[in-house]
Amino acid sequence: MREATGDSAAGPAPAGPEIVVSNLVKDYPRVRAVDGVSFAVAGREIFGLLGPNGAGKTTTIRLLLTLIRPTAGQIRVAGIDALARPAAIRQISGYVPQDVSVDGELTGFENILMYSKLYGLPRASRRTAIAEILDLLELSDRAGDLVRTYSGGMMRRLEIAQALVNRPRLLFLDEPSIGLDPGAKRVIWDLIRTLRSELGTIVFINTHDMNEADALCDRIGILNKGRLVTVGSPAELKATVGGDVLSLDSPAPDFAGHLRALGHAPMAGAGNGPHGPAGHAEILVTEGERLIPPLLEALRGRGVEVEAVSLKKPTLDDVFLKYTGTRIEAGDSWKEARRTRRTFRRMVR
Repeated sequence: MREATGDSAAGPAPAGPEIVVSNLVKDYPRVRAVDGVSFAVAGREIFGLLGPNGAGKTTTIRLLLTLIRPTAGQIRVAGIDALARPAAIRQISGYVPQDVSVDGELTGFENILMYSKLYGLPRASRRTAIAEILDLLELSDRAGDLVRTYSGGMMRRLEIAQALVNRPRLLFLDEPSIGLDPGAKRVIWDLIRTLRSELGTIVFINTHDMNEADALCDRIGILNKGRLVTVGSPAELKATVGGDVLSLDSPAPDFAGHLRALGHAPMAGAGNGPHGPAGHAEILVTEGERLIPPLLEALRGRGVEVEAVSLKKPTLDDVFLKYTGTRIEAGDSWKEARRTRRTFRRMVR
């Protein structure tokens, strides 16, 4: 990726946190979507909100972008009071939603041109700005092609290009790799790292993807039912789980009860094994390699057969389980958004 040469319209980044959110609340009829959320995001940071669909992630982004007003709380972005000066926030921010935001019947250049006009870029500087951003995202050689001929990864890069054409200080990405295959995901992840390293962009990500959060984010906030339950770096969050995660599969009735009788409480919501949820258990242990032989011997002494054993270090999924009591899963609306993106790519070709 090559660095664009134009100056940022936002100017040099101020000292201190770029985003400061205090006791943020958003109420809708019969539901509180965001419930007393507070956090701060530093300059040149990739910050992620991790949570299942319906946790309040997209609502939080929309509040930060001043697209909706909070019921209570304060938001400051780059030193600007978001409630008092919403237009100023939008001027220094870019937003890539999870829904499709490109037109397959326009060329890549025309799509970005449309956004440059929406952002109010002066006519005299539009072509230069578009050329720079196309070069940065390595789309210059396809700029004149209809977007319907693009791959899914190229479409996502074009959507990011649209959001970057005004050189925003902050970039908000809602499920940045939604609907992409593993290879295309890694291209998007590399691009996001480049935006931070070469342009100094502060990147705010919403994701349900544990691997994405672990690979990209300097810090992660876990959001569950509108509440921010913990914030930290991936390494810090995984360290809070403690020890190793030991997984066991058994056909024995009340397998979890046998483990509890031996002093090992299975983690809640651990998922399914070959014998269903009742025959699969995950427990947190220390010195897992040493524990396995005596534990298996103790289970055999109770007449319990264990068919499979595995030991792993804690993951962000285990962190989510610890703080929320459940595994993260893609909700119906996220799956629908993914299907919509894939259907769009098929239809425009």
